[in-house]
Amino acid sequence: MTDGSRRASAQAVWWRRPGRAWLALALLLALGSAVAHGRPPATLAAIDWQPGLAWVEPWRAYSAAFVHYSNLHLLGNAAGLALTAAYGAAARVPPRLALAWFIAWPLTQFGLLAQPGLAHYGGLSGVVHAGVAIVTLYVILIGHRWIGGTVLAMLFVKLATESPFGAPLRHESGWDIALAPLAHATGVAAGLLCCGVAETLARIGRTRTARRRAAD
Repeated sequence: MTDGSRRASAQAVWWRRPGRAWLALALLLALGSAVAHGRPPATLAAIDWQPGLAWVEPWRAYSAAFVHYSNLHLLGNAAGLALTAAYGAAARVPPRLALAWFIAWPLTQFGLLAQPGLAHYGGLSGVVHAGVAIVTLYVILIGHRWIGGTVLAMLFVKLATESPFGAPLRHESGWDIALAPLAHATGVAAGLLCCGVAETLARIGRTRTARRRAAD
């Protein structure tokens, strides 16, 4: 084996290790948010989520996650992101769930089209909720039903108390910005959907592989 092939093999092994791809995606979200923070309002408006530009500039569904409107907004979401990263690492989620999270990221913002009154949106909270939903469903599917079911129930209770289908924005004490609770609901929905699809495809793949081996 050549040095080049050894390096390629080592990289492949690195990405296959449970939790590694998940942590890498969390790091990408953190770095993007750090780079975007403190930029002029005009710059943030050029990359935040705006329903009127959803189909003209669909990339905003990704870039909006990097937009934070205050230091407290960033710190709160960074803490949530850190917990979500640790949650996924502790659950040893496979790389396919990092891909599921990456796909749920823009779906979270596209879900906000259900609330056209939300003219602008930015922040990691929706994507963080998607990540929590993905890990939680995975935990349930691998057999830890009590743990995963408890977390999922708590997540649904949280969403219910936030009235996500009410007013587009909510002002809560302790925050210096208005919150968009629908983003939390769309994040959870996107996360559950993407995790469900990823795990279904993985199960189909395992079944086909087992059948081929049995046939041989």
